Amino acid sequence: MFNIMKERNQSADHKPMEGTGEGSEAAKTDPTYERIRHLAAGNAVVVFTVSGCCMCHVVKQLLFGLGVGPAVVELDRHKAGGKIHEALRQLAGDEGRQAVPAVFVAGNFLGGVENVMACHINGTLVPLLKDAGALWL
Repeated sequence: MFNIMKERNQSADHKPMEGTGEGSEAAKTDPTYERIRHLAAGNAVVVFTVSGCCMCHVVKQLLFGLGVGPAVVELDRHKAGGKIHEALRQLAGDEGRQAVPAVFVAGNFLGGVENVMACHINGTLVPLLKDAGALWL
């Protein structure tokens, strides 16, 4: 449903929000996807989470520890949280993959905790955050 764009990290898929496959026209006009697209485009880093989710906490603490101030959307406290959560689940793709945390950097879907940690471990997360304007180190 979404294009996959390879960035610096060859092991992580970064998905731009513009759909180019089957069902992409529906995704382009869906107000839920438009809300996600708007949030992702308007912030250097956006993290969609659910309060009480330990993996969401891990991702937020990693970003805060690096000096990033991400926009955090707590889906269980958001009036459209259920719809956004379902849209993120579809964006994540794999049925077994968790929908949250869902991290967007520079308007692109970086992924969940596995992709964020992989980027951190292999050294590509900080340059990605710098390129997005989220870090000034």
